[in-house]
Amino acid sequence: MSVEKLKSSLRTVPDFPIKGILFWDVTTLFKDADCLRELIDDLYEIYKDKGITKVVGLESRGFVVGPALAVRLGAGFVMARKPGKLPADTYSESYQKEYGTDTIEIHKDAIGPDDVVLVHDDLLATGGTVGAATRLVRKYFQPKDVMINFIIEIDELEGRKALPQDVEVTSVIHV
Repeated sequence: MSVEKLKSSLRTVPDFPIKGILFWDVTTLFKDADCLRELIDDLYEIYKDKGITKVVGLESRGFVVGPALAVRLGAGFVMARKPGKLPADTYSESYQKEYGTDTIEIHKDAIGPDDVVLVHDDLLATGGTVGAATRLVRKYFQPKDVMINFIIEIDELEGRKALPQDVEVTSVIHV
């Protein structure tokens, strides 16, 4: 299987969640066992020798691939969630999205200073959500290293410009 096969398995939904947004839907990739396996295998090959100890998955589609990748890497999985969804004490970071403002939270005991963290989300558009999650991880937890990964990157939106320049960023599919 190839990246083109993975890309062809995606669905686009116009005007979702609001008019003017073209939504790249990864659920069609997730429902195909061969595509999902290929995606996890590809990500594992990228990160297997990087010493990852924690994968931070962003709500909510980062919760699908993040845990599977963490298991393959022998790492723990950490949820980055919207406010009020995590039961214990959290750190939080607010950010601007394409269509509003939001906040992301992580449990205060989720990451340690000896961890090597991979922040994972399904899509890089403008970089707001993952930028906030990365700032949160670096500011409050100060791990050894942080890397960022996406399934899809919308190149024309130049979301990488909103991310720290000293962090390794990879995307499996570019559109």
